[in-house]
Amino acid sequence: MGKTLKVALALVGLTVGAGFASGQEVIQYFLSFGYWGILGAAVAGLTIAVFSGWVYQLGSYYLADDHSAVFRSVSRPWVARFMDLTTMFTLFCIGFVMIAGAGANLQQQFGLQTWVGAAIMVALLIASGFLDIDKLTNVISFITPLLIICLLGAFVITLMNMPDNVAALNELAMQNQSASGTFDNWLITALNYATLVMIMDTSMMLVFAGSHMNPAQAGKGGLLGGIIFAVLLLILTFILFMNMENIIGADMPLLMVFDNMHPAVGVFVSIVIYLMIYNTAVGLLYALGRRLSHDNPAKFRTYYFIVVLVGFALSFIGFADLVGWVYPLLGYLGVILAVVMGVAWFRDRKNIQDETGRRERLAELAETQLDPASDDLTHAERNEVDELTSDSHLGGQDLWQSVQEEVAADLDADSSSDFSLKDVPALDPEAEGYEGAPDTPGEDIHWKSYEEMYKTGEFPAVKPPEKH
Repeated sequence: MGKTLKVALALVGLTVGAGFASGQEVIQYFLSFGYWGILGAAVAGLTIAVFSGWVYQLGSYYLADDHSAVFRSVSRPWVARFMDLTTMFTLFCIGFVMIAGAGANLQQQFGLQTWVGAAIMVALLIASGFLDIDKLTNVISFITPLLIICLLGAFVITLMNMPDNVAALNELAMQNQSASGTFDNWLITALNYATLVMIMDTSMMLVFAGSHMNPAQAGKGGLLGGIIFAVLLLILTFILFMNMENIIGADMPLLMVFDNMHPAVGVFVSIVIYLMIYNTAVGLLYALGRRLSHDNPAKFRTYYFIVVLVGFALSFIGFADLVGWVYPLLGYLGVILAVVMGVAWFRDRKNIQDETGRRERLAELAETQLDPASDDLTHAERNEVDELTSDSHLGGQDLWQSVQEEVAADLDADSSSDFSLKDVPALDPEAEGYEGAPDTPGEDIHWKSYEEMYKTGEFPAVKPPEKH
């Protein structure tokens, strides 16, 4: 359950960015339709929850390092190329919208020039380029609960201070400008929002899920994260609707709600919203940097820093305007992505189920091998590992290495186990001497190398030249 919740909170943190945490998305996409917009928020939330479960399963199934490999596996080359380009375009566009949101946040709360808040965000994003994906997941999972607590607090206070004339609020809400290009139809707008979230999050969803070995567990995390997001979306819609009289025209309507409660509360929430803006910005731009450097991983930080700085320059267009015209365009681009990924999940769901069983059994065998309290694998068990890995679409050596790395991390975190990653740098991606699986011809598991690793902690071929 711990891993599932961690995955779920990372998804919520990725999805709840500047537009959501500020309330600007909810105003333009839902409340501009009054009562119908509340139903639209429910439709959008349910659609996002189901889609998130599918994508997380696919990401884990393919052990994705970036979205392009999954796209190529689930669709024709030209469709994969189209999705790849539109996803990169989306990552970049939403990234600079997030930076603009950071500037608008500090301007509304503290009266600073918009470039100041944007520049601070850029500094945080650049610093984040030095974190790996697991550390990044931990950061995002840690920050997310802060916004949930704030929203629940505002929800309770709103319930305790319900307005007398709800019908008047409905009329007032419908005076807001709706998102451009959605034909002033609440259902089309709601689905456009759902596909916007899909195209915005799919790339980083796949990367997050790719670091989790169990597709079933990853899928549950994605579904749970989507459900949490849907509930938060409905709560936020309710809060803003009931406070509509005081938030008309604000770039950051949710922040305005808290400011009206108490200035000190407004300051605290502005910081929380700023952190949530960071969550989405770093997730999207990190994924874009990973994709651009796919053929040359050593160039990741160079590409990442470039897109962050270009995004800073474009953020000066203005936050509310960017939400109004950039988001609907991206939502329509997301329709194709949603259809392709949905079809891929339905087509591969039996393979995903079979692969989940294989990896669960491999994890059991890996724990037997690695746990100091257990005996080494028998000859029959090694043959079973060979069979299971050869049946997988990922091949033998890399899959066995990946399974052992995840099991090793779990054993290391288990206080009741005597296993320590410090003794086995070959299974610790953070270790100085780590270079992945032993380099052997073909995909068969090179058991002699692993025998050496189990005894010494390292593969002979990748031992550091000097020990200090």
